[in-house]
Amino acid sequence: MIRRLLVANRSEIAIRVFRAATALGIRTFAVYAEEDELSLHRFKADEAYLIGKGRGPIQAYLSIDELIRVAKDHQIDAIHPGYGFLAESPEFAAACAHEDIAFIGPSPATMRMLGNKVKARNLAISCGIPVTPASGPLPDDPEAILWAAKAVGFPIMVKASWGGGGRGMRPIDTEDTLVDAVK
Repeated sequence: MIRRLLVANRSEIAIRVFRAATALGIRTFAVYAEEDELSLHRFKADEAYLIGKGRGPIQAYLSIDELIRVAKDHQIDAIHPGYGFLAESPEFAAACAHEDIAFIGPSPATMRMLGNKVKARNLAISCGIPVTPASGPLPDDPEAILWAAKAVGFPIMVKASWGGGGRGMRPIDTEDTLVDAVK
C-alpha cells in the first residue's frame, strides 16, 4: 500500500496528483526548483523539498539522482512522474525499482518497447491490433523514400521513430516536400 507519494513534477499536474492522493489518505511530497520556490504545487503538498540547487528548472526536474535522494531521505513508497520530464524515462523507472520505490507508470521494458515507434507498431501487429498503413524505417536514399511513400499513398505523416511528444510529426500532402521533411 502506498502511504507516502512523491510527485516528480510541478504545477497543475502535481496539484492534481496531490488532490487524488489526499482523497485516498496518502501523504504527499513535492519537489521544486529554485525558480519554483513560490509555485502553488509546493504549498499543496504535505511536504516540499528543493532539488537542483544552482540549476535551471528543466535540469532540476530531470535529476534522477536528486529525486531518488529525496525519496530515500523521506521514506517515499512511490513516485508519480506526472507527464513530460521523466514520465517516459526507462532509466528513472529502473532507478525507482532499484531503490524499491514503486514507479507509478509503465515498467522500463514497456517504455523501451513503446518508445521506439517501429517496435511499438510491430508489437501491435503481432497482437492482432489494427494499425494504419505505414512503411518501415526509412532509408537514406531519396528515391527509396519516395517509393515507400507512394506505396502507402498520399497524404502521409512522417514521424520520428523515437519519442518527441509529437514534435517530430510532419504532414506531407505531396511528394515535393517529402525528402526535406524526412531530413
